[in-house]
Amino acid sequence: MGFPRSSGILCHPTSFPSKYGIGDLGKGAYDFVNWLATAKQQLWQVLPLGPTGYADSPYQCFSAFAGNPLLISPDTLVWAGLLPADALADAPAFPAHQVDFGPVIQYKHGLFRRSYEHFKAHATAAQRAGFQGFRERHAGWVADFGLFMALKAHFGGGSWHAWPRDVRVREAGALTYYWDKLGDDATYHQYLQWLFADQWSSLKAHANKLGIQVVGDIPIFVAEDSADVWARPDQFLLDGEGNPTVIAGVPPDNFSATGQRWGNPHYRWDRMAQDGYRWWVERIRHTLTLVDIVRVDHFRGFEAYWEIPATEPTAVKGRWVKGPDAPLFQAIEAALGKLPIIAEDLGVITPEVDALRNRFDFPGMKILQFGFALDNNPKYLPHTFEKNYIVYPGTHDNNTVIGWFNEEQRTGIEKWNCLRYLGTDGHDLAWDFIRMAWRSVANQAVACLQDVMSLGNEARMNYPSTESGNWQWRYGPEMLTDALGARLRELTVIYDRVKPATKPTD
Repeated sequence: MGFPRSSGILCHPTSFPSKYGIGDLGKGAYDFVNWLATAKQQLWQVLPLGPTGYADSPYQCFSAFAGNPLLISPDTLVWAGLLPADALADAPAFPAHQVDFGPVIQYKHGLFRRSYEHFKAHATAAQRAGFQGFRERHAGWVADFGLFMALKAHFGGGSWHAWPRDVRVREAGALTYYWDKLGDDATYHQYLQWLFADQWSSLKAHANKLGIQVVGDIPIFVAEDSADVWARPDQFLLDGEGNPTVIAGVPPDNFSATGQRWGNPHYRWDRMAQDGYRWWVERIRHTLTLVDIVRVDHFRGFEAYWEIPATEPTAVKGRWVKGPDAPLFQAIEAALGKLPIIAEDLGVITPEVDALRNRFDFPGMKILQFGFALDNNPKYLPHTFEKNYIVYPGTHDNNTVIGWFNEEQRTGIEKWNCLRYLGTDGHDLAWDFIRMAWRSVANQAVACLQDVMSLGNEARMNYPSTESGNWQWRYGPEMLTDALGARLRELTVIYDRVKPATKPTD
């Protein structure tokens, strides 16, 4: 049932070492993958790889199909002859342990513009053919995306809802006019997608060669300010001006008295069903060219989702609406075969959601930190697990284990429950949690790299429902040590998450 017993690490590429202000797909990425292999890990989990928009969040991207150009390695561009070597001579002194997105975006797009001009003047025939082949293979999305990004820059960088009406509603004459006016800028953004795809595919191939599968991430909803909504308004619940009539979120719960108002537009599931959910089939198909396994965020929304009138300031006044349920996954499976999907089934999960997940044999998720709340919920403690799950000490949405334990609101009872269950004094708490995950019966176990490094709250990746200060954590190359890899390898062998190469001699 589910995936074979294995283990791995969650680390988004933005966290890798690099002298250009943000982790990229260059040397730091290959060093990390090689470290994973030495540690006998078989899984590398990443966050969504798309071009980040609002609040720099990988869960609010300008496209569900495009890659994040900020991950393009400038060094690799020089090695490939797509950027003059002297272009990197004046790189600013960026912070080593966090991403300062504003200066990074300005600097890297300056480099990429220079690369594009260099490509137009000096590209080899093979490079030109490679770019053209990429545009032809991805014609279903990359042309619209390129024009969307060019228009966004042309109109000052704001949401497409502020564009002139003729281009906002995609009148044919307006599209022709702007293609003529902004065609080179649109091609520039397509060029960046080719660079990203080329560098990512090389890195993924290297990981796969070392026996490592990449676990990707698909948010159930797409951003309102995205090429997907602008180019395919028929797929979303919008009014005649392109504005959402209802939006996504979750109702009030113990964490928020007003719920969470995410703002993403809802799908027209009835219309999607009429063409066999073609947009979703293509989205999954494309994602599976980038990753080997897909984690579907907010899986419960496929069974039923919280629908909020767009005029409401909070998520209080919403309603549950039936989702596409099994027919969606049947359509995708008919087109693509057995789906390597992990279902993010956290939160308040109904029997109907469990039934949908079990019907397709998708692994669910277990978060160990959740097992030690005041209600001491046993469903997140290993002695209750079943095999078809993926277990984490915590994910990108949680504090690090050490940060979590030391939070001001953590009660003495919670800490006592935790240490009593672990049977330790807590002096090596992050690794106690990793050991607890690795020795569980869950088929897959994944730890955030911050926990492997025993880091505290300063290394937290995301604070859900906050709009700033997230997605910034980075590590220095000196932090990814052979000793950590050896320790992880030892646990992995002990708990049979990979077979030892040889048996110890007497």
